[in-house]
Amino acid sequence: MTIRHFLTTQDYSRAEIDALLDQAAAFKRSRQGKQMAGKSIALMFFNPSMRTRTSFELGAFQLGGHAIVLAPGKDAWPIEFEAGTVMDGDTEEHIAEVARVLSRYVDMIAVRAFPKFIDWNEDRKDKVIAAFVKHATVPVVNMETITHPCQELAHAMAMREHLGDLSKKKYVLTWTYHPKPLNTAVANSALLIATKMGMDVTLLCPTPDYILDERYMAFGRENAKANGGSLRVSHDIEEAYSGAHVVYAKSWGAIPFFGRWEEEKAIRDANKHFIVDEAKMALTDSGLFSHCLPLRRNVKATDAVMDSPACIAIDEAENRLHVQKAVMASLLAGQ
Repeated sequence: MTIRHFLTTQDYSRAEIDALLDQAAAFKRSRQGKQMAGKSIALMFFNPSMRTRTSFELGAFQLGGHAIVLAPGKDAWPIEFEAGTVMDGDTEEHIAEVARVLSRYVDMIAVRAFPKFIDWNEDRKDKVIAAFVKHATVPVVNMETITHPCQELAHAMAMREHLGDLSKKKYVLTWTYHPKPLNTAVANSALLIATKMGMDVTLLCPTPDYILDERYMAFGRENAKANGGSLRVSHDIEEAYSGAHVVYAKSWGAIPFFGRWEEEKAIRDANKHFIVDEAKMALTDSGLFSHCLPLRRNVKATDAVMDSPACIAIDEAENRLHVQKAVMASLLAGQ
């Protein structure tokens, strides 16, 4: 039997995405279920988490299941992922054993593992979660690596709740300043889901250096063509915000400077004006604002924007619980 994983929404059709969102809406209306009765999931956290851990652990409980939380290198042995390596360093066991043993214990494995931010050509291979998929014999869920598909679903669900049909709605994915260079995962995912939903998407960023990896730009163009939307890039703040129905903010590092952050710093520091503020939101068509959280107030967005009725970031965060329950229930139903 072929095992179905949840690694990226690009592996799922628009109909399958809509079905997950519909199931998530049902869970939001009635939180308790039995879809995971007698079942379990291992949550592997290679990076910190607040919303992701809480929503997955609670979601499993609400569906009658049990979540085991593990942090390799902290409360579990550090894991080696390279094939053929001589393990005479800090790692104690190989993913080939870890994934197969966990598969004997649990019904699903979920993984959160950020890039190392040294070499994008290596990081884009997503080696950690790929190794789990290679060796596990149960479904694997992406809790954020170089994409964040669970955040995508929560975001789409929140937009649908406020706007209904998302087709042809103007969507602005805007880069924002952050004192540290960040993962492109949420930006990649926002681009994927907005184009998958048939929205007219504008990627707003300071310079061409901040355009996302061509893999995701190509997926975005394919999604837009298949679902009646569009995708374009802009470096003009006023033009991009004008008439927007949704503004989604995220900071990310420029890929050409990946691993050489000090060289990028001057560009980032010169573009602090990309902050989402009241003046920019006034250019929209009564647009909604959201962010994946955590958000540094008055750096990425002002207090006024975050505290306005237009901000749906809390709705989106809540929806993580519901969409992840839909994902877990769907994967178990397919076993």
